[in-house]
Amino acid sequence: MSGTRSPRAWQRMLSGRRLDLLDPSPLDVEISDIAHGLARVARWNGQTRGDHAFSVAQHCLVVEEVFRRCTDSDCQNLMMALLHDAPEYVIGDMISPFKSVVGGGYKTVEHRLEAAIHLRFGLPAHPGQELKTQIKKADTVAAFFEATELAGFSVEEARKFFGQPRGITRDMLMLEPMPALEAQSRFLKRFAELDAERLSEVCA
Repeated sequence: MSGTRSPRAWQRMLSGRRLDLLDPSPLDVEISDIAHGLARVARWNGQTRGDHAFSVAQHCLVVEEVFRRCTDSDCQNLMMALLHDAPEYVIGDMISPFKSVVGGGYKTVEHRLEAAIHLRFGLPAHPGQELKTQIKKADTVAAFFEATELAGFSVEEARKFFGQPRGITRDMLMLEPMPALEAQSRFLKRFAELDAERLSEVCA
């Protein structure tokens, strides 16, 4: 009688890394894998207008833009805003109504992945409560414009779920869905810019 084999809990990345989903190591996290994955994960379950999916990578760029315009933050905080949905390069983008159905298991995996990603890049394992709240506000502003411009929500309906953005207008944001390779490239470029700026701040 053969023994019961444990289910595989790791994913092979294009970089060659094997990322354990239950116990992720920062050593198995690569920014190239994150950018590649996020650029191919669709927001809103793909139910958006345009020739291309509106990717999580592009959403992260929009959130970081809103966060930068609305706060006086250093590069470390800006990087955490850019990476706020980084775990989704592994677990995908689950819409909020379904997250509430799935429950705590999803959040546990997401929490561990966030810590591994942040530690890989020399960031605190998790943002503090104040920073987390600020990033969530930027995320909600982004969601309002994505909902109304791309996902078929009326302005009134979007206000009900996301509130009315203040100080940010649609023309400030990159909302035209872009090809995956472009979103991937822009995400990597912005990460590199913030990483270089952060290094210069540390060395100054």
